[in-house]
Amino acid sequence: MAEAIGVALATPGLALLILTFLAAGLVRGFAGFGTALIIMPVATGLVPPAEAVATMTLVDMVSWAAIMPRAWNEAARAEVGLLAAGALCAAPLGVALLAVLDPVPVRWVVAAAAGATLLALVSGWRFHGRVRGAGLAGIGGAAGLLGGLTGLGGPPVILFYLAGPGQAARIRANTILFLGLLDLGILANLVLRDMIGGRAPALALVLVGPYLAGLLAGQRLFTASRERFFRRSAYGIIALAILSGLPLFDR
Repeated sequence: MAEAIGVALATPGLALLILTFLAAGLVRGFAGFGTALIIMPVATGLVPPAEAVATMTLVDMVSWAAIMPRAWNEAARAEVGLLAAGALCAAPLGVALLAVLDPVPVRWVVAAAAGATLLALVSGWRFHGRVRGAGLAGIGGAAGLLGGLTGLGGPPVILFYLAGPGQAARIRANTILFLGLLDLGILANLVLRDMIGGRAPALALVLVGPYLAGLLAGQRLFTASRERFFRRSAYGIIALAILSGLPLFDR
């Protein structure tokens, strides 16, 4: 293990990764999401995509003890269960595609879809209908496919909730619980395909400290009274992730 930690500490750009995980933890603790949106655009420029997904998933799972109890009490668990069912069914396909596809075209498609949705939200568009059953599973399926392929499993569910009338506390709790379940699905498929190895576990051990420190600080900052700031912060996070993830900015 000491040798593996040494290899992880020699990772080029490790200081940038530490700062990125600290920032991602802060945002995740406050908003309930943002981990992949912040980490993946940076991490995939420093380590292979599969290793970035594995490292991020392992780090995020360690945070459950700090963030899950409050989310479990506040979430609409039946609704999240339907979203998660769709996601867990689709995640294997996403992970399979991760192993064979050129990621650059996929990133352009993701950026275009997320950008169009964000524009709709910022313009004031809201979804006033009610999605049930198969519709929720379909949204979860889109998140599972995207999460397995790119590590960005949150946007379909996040955008679905932000377009609706839900309160910040419920949105935050639902998103935290859903992303935790999705982590399990993605991790299981990475293990089955023998895609977790090399530096990933040791790198996760190095990065979990900064991430947890940020997460605990962010969780203390969140209160339901900051509804407007919550939504504006969410829009900003998504916009920043879209811009930073464009292949144009690859090093």
